[in-house]
Amino acid sequence: METTQSNNNNGNGILKAALAVTMLFIGFLGYLLYDSKKTNTNQEQVINQKVEQLASTKSRLDSVAVQLDAKIAEITALGGKVDELVAARTQLEKDKKALKNAKFYNSKQYDAKIADYVALLTEKDNVIAQLKTDNENLTAQTVTLSKEKDVLVQEKQTFIDENTGLKTDKEKLNQTVADYTTKNEELSKKVKTGAQLKAMNLQVYAVKANGKVQDGGKYRAKKVDKLKLSFTLPSNAITEQENKDIMVRIMDANGAVITDSATGSSVFDYDGKEMAYTTKGSVAFTNNDQNVEMLYSRGAPYQAGNYTVELYSEGFKIGTGNFTIK
Repeated sequence: METTQSNNNNGNGILKAALAVTMLFIGFLGYLLYDSKKTNTNQEQVINQKVEQLASTKSRLDSVAVQLDAKIAEITALGGKVDELVAARTQLEKDKKALKNAKFYNSKQYDAKIADYVALLTEKDNVIAQLKTDNENLTAQTVTLSKEKDVLVQEKQTFIDENTGLKTDKEKLNQTVADYTTKNEELSKKVKTGAQLKAMNLQVYAVKANGKVQDGGKYRAKKVDKLKLSFTLPSNAITEQENKDIMVRIMDANGAVITDSATGSSVFDYDGKEMAYTTKGSVAFTNNDQNVEMLYSRGAPYQAGNYTVELYSEGFKIGTGNFTIK
């Protein structure tokens, strides 16, 4: 009997212990459920807050975009520069697109961007005010200038009417002056032409290395060390007695001018064009049928063929000659 009572007591103790464990497990599950609900509630609040921030930021950016468009249109109409505003408008569109990626959204960063846009808009308000003032001043100046122009036009017309006769006389006088100028130019040209030098009887001699001079006009290349040009300058009463530069052009059988800067070759103006010359010399013109001799040393052998020599002075061709190299 006592044994039966003892067994009952043990069974009740075990039941109570199991019940206690079950209650603790149920309490733990309740705590986990409560904590989970609390966590979900907090996350939902954070998400809702972020959504509200994103919506607010987008709305503010849209508002700034409208203001930028308005400022661009107004400043353009006033004739101002909008490069900075256009660049800001382009950047703003990039900022709006970046909002779609909420993962990288930073409210402080966007607040700073919006603050910069607002500062730019404020700055452009001052620009617009200055442009309006400038345009008003320009309009007033335009009106004043237009009135002054009308007065000047009237005065000009009066002056024209009063001086019609003088204008006619002036045109006649100008025509007379032009006629005299033309005649003087023609006379000067004739005088200049008449005063030009003439190189008569141009002869080309070959000078050997030993200084011996050969004549005849035909020479062996290996025996030509220098060329001697001999000609006469006839007297001319209207030619000034002064030093005259004489340019010499020596051309081979192909018409090519022999030139070498080392021996003094260069160019001169003839009839408005540049022409190359082989060598040149200065001659004191004495107006007494003087004989002139000029030496030219090429420093290179001549090729076989017929050569032409031309002399120029003061813009005129004054003589020609030729020789042959065998």
